[in-house]
Amino acid sequence: MTDLKRQLTLFDATMINAGTMIASAIFIVPATIAAGLQGSALTIGVWVVGGLVSLLGALCVAELGAAYPRAGGQFVYLREAYGPLWGFLYGWAASLVVNPASIAAIAVGFATYVGFFVPLSGAAIQVVAAASILVLTALNTVGVPPGVLTQNVLTALKIGALAAIVGLGLLLPGGDVANLTAAAPGWSFAGLAGPLGVAMVAVLWAYDGWIEITYVGGEVVAPERNLPRSIVLSTALVIALYVLVNVAYVYVLAPAGMAASPLVASTAAEMVIGPGGAALVAAAILISTLGANNGIVLTSARIPYAMARDGLFFRWTARVDPRFGTPALALIAQGVLSAGLALSGTYEELITYVVFTSWIFYAMSCGAVIRLRRTAPGMERPYRAWGYPLTPVLFIAFSLWLVGATILESPRESAIGAGIVLAGVPAYFSWKRRAMTGRDRR
Repeated sequence: MTDLKRQLTLFDATMINAGTMIASAIFIVPATIAAGLQGSALTIGVWVVGGLVSLLGALCVAELGAAYPRAGGQFVYLREAYGPLWGFLYGWAASLVVNPASIAAIAVGFATYVGFFVPLSGAAIQVVAAASILVLTALNTVGVPPGVLTQNVLTALKIGALAAIVGLGLLLPGGDVANLTAAAPGWSFAGLAGPLGVAMVAVLWAYDGWIEITYVGGEVVAPERNLPRSIVLSTALVIALYVLVNVAYVYVLAPAGMAASPLVASTAAEMVIGPGGAALVAAAILISTLGANNGIVLTSARIPYAMARDGLFFRWTARVDPRFGTPALALIAQGVLSAGLALSGTYEELITYVVFTSWIFYAMSCGAVIRLRRTAPGMERPYRAWGYPLTPVLFIAFSLWLVGATILESPRESAIGAGIVLAGVPAYFSWKRRAMTGRDRR
């Protein structure tokens, strides 16, 4: 059995995508952004711009997802547009480095906030992180419904938590309208160019995840309609929440107060509702990180599954458990690798190396919209990206700026990251040769 059942509704798909996007960043990075930009308009505006950039990318992958509603997401799109080598290189980096390291990092963040309620040593944090990964892996291995139900509940809770921050911050006493018009002292574009770049990277990290539902495209019901809708709806929802949350932060604390707070959400909550606010925010972060990781665990295992079905990865990762209807072995392998990275502490270094390559592949995916419009004009496209060709062109331009800035800022790490991706070239030809001769790496 190698086929996965279509059982994800529009609501499920939207909650998976939104839940993967909302992790801990919205509670933490606003302080860093406010410290660099200082003025209210810039502090809020950078979230608007970052959201629009993310929406551009989401609109592009919505077209691709509707046209290719299969497991694997970007692996499929890059393969169809540029050939199997590019699809493999993406899947190689995503399956062996990017996704396991991301799962490990989010799990360590979750365990760190468990320490708010139960004191934990550094080693204990790593153990709790690894345990959380294995629990989520088991949950998603024994069936799609348990993992999706968990995702729906956790996403609803985190949306409720962010809505509460907005409502309490803007409606209860403690804020000041004047904070919303605070200007950055000594404003100049030249002086703020660097902080703006740093802020944009942080914001885009907070929005990351808008592509996640495409990895389970083969399991979405009526994908030609529900995939693009879920991508656009979830991205728009998160943009609205993030912008409004930052308006509430600025209204309560002003940029200077945000910059002085290591955890801006806790400080704002304490000002509005008292000492219990910090505990509520810590609980919200626990829910957010757990929900984000559940979504990544669920979706990311479909990448090696899709690669293996093409004969370009370990064949056993394509096996669907006949009892549970999930790619159980792919999920287990991903869970073990992620838990190992959490225990070893090497995940941060790996993320530093390969994070910029993610934006290369994002740009190539949006470029695939243009390429496929030209090379396959007659292909059925149930959804077409709004604003084409400006939508993919703007996203590609921004992505290339981000990649270029990263290379200039961190040339050594970027070179290592490129090396990790290019190490997949000989692996690709090895798997391809084995597939052609009827052998594989079982």
